[in-house]
Amino acid sequence: MKIKYFKSTIIVALLFFAISCDNDILDKAPVSSFSGEGFYLTTSDAQAGIYGIYNSTQGVFRTNFAYWGEGRADNVKTEQSGEGLTLIQNNLNESASSANWSSLYTMISRANYAVKYIPNVYGEGDPAGNQLIGQARALRALAYFYLVKVWGDVPLITEPYTSIEQDIFVTKTNKEAVLDQIEEDLVYAVNNCTEKYNNNNDRIMINKGSANALLTKVYMWRHKYTEALATSAVVLKNPLYSLVSTMDEWGKIFTDGYSKESIFEVGYNDDQTNSLRVLYAIGSYAIFTPSEKFKASYETGDLRISYVYDTTIAEPKAIWKFLGKGVSDEDASKSHQNIVLIRLADIMLLRAEALNQLGGAANKAEALSLLNTIRIRAGLPAFETEETASTQYGNLESAILHERSIELCFEGQRWFDLVRTGRAISTMNPLNGLSEESNLVWPISTTVLNKNPNMEQNDYYK
Repeated sequence: MKIKYFKSTIIVALLFFAISCDNDILDKAPVSSFSGEGFYLTTSDAQAGIYGIYNSTQGVFRTNFAYWGEGRADNVKTEQSGEGLTLIQNNLNESASSANWSSLYTMISRANYAVKYIPNVYGEGDPAGNQLIGQARALRALAYFYLVKVWGDVPLITEPYTSIEQDIFVTKTNKEAVLDQIEEDLVYAVNNCTEKYNNNNDRIMINKGSANALLTKVYMWRHKYTEALATSAVVLKNPLYSLVSTMDEWGKIFTDGYSKESIFEVGYNDDQTNSLRVLYAIGSYAIFTPSEKFKASYETGDLRISYVYDTTIAEPKAIWKFLGKGVSDEDASKSHQNIVLIRLADIMLLRAEALNQLGGAANKAEALSLLNTIRIRAGLPAFETEETASTQYGNLESAILHERSIELCFEGQRWFDLVRTGRAISTMNPLNGLSEESNLVWPISTTVLNKNPNMEQNDYYK
């Protein structure tokens, strides 16, 4: 049975945040009479506040995990004329729904209230309170990490709005300073979150393992390869996580959720649904389907492909991965599958990439071993040597990145991999003319610009 952030407590949390949080915290009206301090009175209030942050993640990622992570990359195409086409053709503009960061800042606002007021409930230094603050700070870090990856320089807000004296018309902060704060928050989470919950919460709530995994992804984004090796080693040794063995189990990572390979998922259910079916599987109306380039990129004999789309037809109308092998593309029912944001195969391949970047015979050998572990599970032959991988893909780095493209397809990773590794322009220029570094970020939404006179549009879109 799925555990979805304890709905009765969520209701309390949402009542609080309906008062304390605007839809766009950057444009928040001054607080006049309400104080978060008046809500955070008991341990139940503190827990409700944390559940409210998790509730925000549902809105943040329900559609945008694919718009941000797949829509501008080379694995998808579309037959539609809406935002999916805008992204694929690199015709972004400030009216695009994916250009609006409001939901991310609502998530951050909820975290800021929790970080500030939970110590009033538990007292400074209390382990139970610190554990809750660790979750809040990790979720705040998750939100800021997406903000930096999507927009670059963004406003950094770490205090809740509690006074009319506070400046509500904020400006941008250099992305490196934001990333420094992200690292600080995640290190706090690693040091203070629980090892495990001993139930499905280990997949949908932050613990030490998921905090270390997210920190690994941040280190890789910043090319801090030595640091990424340290955190990824902790994740790989964590008994909570192991690779599934069979392809049927691989398919259930996404359709059923809560697998032993999963590290962090955004949880949904029949009442709290997402856009997976609209994005990937409503017949000719699906926003994204596999591109010709993606379909040609599989190696013969790869067992994953039949779980990803229908290989028996030339033009598949659906991506099956999250919704299930053979899912009907005529079924318009709402989708409730969890969105898997981080899993073990992701961290293993990032570790392989870091090892390869650092170089040396031992590091290269371990990188190759990690790559081969993923390949063998998929029914593919192992690369016997680095030269074997290089012969097929040019070099070991390209072989690892190709494996990420296949293994993590449509999970919201591909665009960020291209940007992180400096391959976005060379990959996408032949497809949509992408040619400038300043075009790698999104425009800032008209909604944000109109409400904040101090907010400047990103340079490419001025």
